[in-house]
Amino acid sequence: MSPHDLPRKLAIAYAILVAYACLHPFSGWRESGLPLFDYLWAPWPKYFMVEDLVFNILGYIPLGFILAAALPQHWGKLRLIVGATLLATLLSFSLETLQHYLPSRISSNIDLGANATGALIGATLAAPWGHALFARHGGLSRWRTRFIIGGHTGDAGLILIGLWLLTQLTPDNLLFGSGDIRNLLGIAPPLPFKPERFIGFEAALTASFLIAIGLFARCMMRETRHEPLIVLILLGIGAKTLAAASFFTPTDPWAWLTPGALRGLGIGLPLLALSLLLPRVVQHALAGTALLAATALINLIPENPYLNSGHSVINRGNFLNFHGLTQLVASLWPFVALAYLSALGLWRGEHLDGTRRI
Repeated sequence: MSPHDLPRKLAIAYAILVAYACLHPFSGWRESGLPLFDYLWAPWPKYFMVEDLVFNILGYIPLGFILAAALPQHWGKLRLIVGATLLATLLSFSLETLQHYLPSRISSNIDLGANATGALIGATLAAPWGHALFARHGGLSRWRTRFIIGGHTGDAGLILIGLWLLTQLTPDNLLFGSGDIRNLLGIAPPLPFKPERFIGFEAALTASFLIAIGLFARCMMRETRHEPLIVLILLGIGAKTLAAASFFTPTDPWAWLTPGALRGLGIGLPLLALSLLLPRVVQHALAGTALLAATALINLIPENPYLNSGHSVINRGNFLNFHGLTQLVASLWPFVALAYLSALGLWRGEHLDGTRRI
């Protein structure tokens, strides 16, 4: 596999996510009657949110970094920086121009400039270190070769882990919760709300998702090591805490720390530890079973009218783009993960018997 394969895949995946966030909800396309590129020369707006500017810069830093790492190393640092920045800016320009046809969007030269600035920062950071990080014998490649199964299957698993972490940046979802498709399908919660019932459901689905994500990650690892799983779970909790601190008004970093979530952690952690002692083929089956159970539970859990009482999700600017993206990824993630586990068993089942290294 070429050392540029992973950053290229990551760049494509990230660009698709950015496009979805900028063009969501993909409805109401029409001609506004204004010149298509008029936004490029628009004056500085009278009302402006600094948070939007920062959000646009931060959103394109990873894209600039990954693009620079994906470009040929022999280009030299300056060409890498310029090339990656131009590619990211071209993406931003295309999306801002397409927003001209969406009534719920406003094309903005400030957003375009902020995106280009973020890409420039990311590309500048990647120029000296990006290729070393992704190189065949670089730090990331050595870590991947040591711990993660090889080939495109391992790459896809890493991308799915990254998407799972993205789902935890949805502040109004339950801890580790994903797979709720009721809003997508227009289905009302099937059960009425009762406090004890809700706490029981939340504890069960938190424990199920904890076991599922731990064993999902284990299935794509070459050998049993607890440290990466501990780091992954802590990153998920950290992402949820960051989302609650950043996107709730008033800020409430511990909004996810409910009685049901605490019970679920207390149940799920020891069960996950015990599951890691089982044969790999059993772990693989249990990962899929836990995902199915958790997804069923999150679609059965009653709606809690008091869950986010006292605070609300911010409702402005580019956060709406980001929130729509994380909600969609959260809704679909378990189903894609189940397909991945099935493919893993069919295509690379040799790693499940624990007798061969791949």
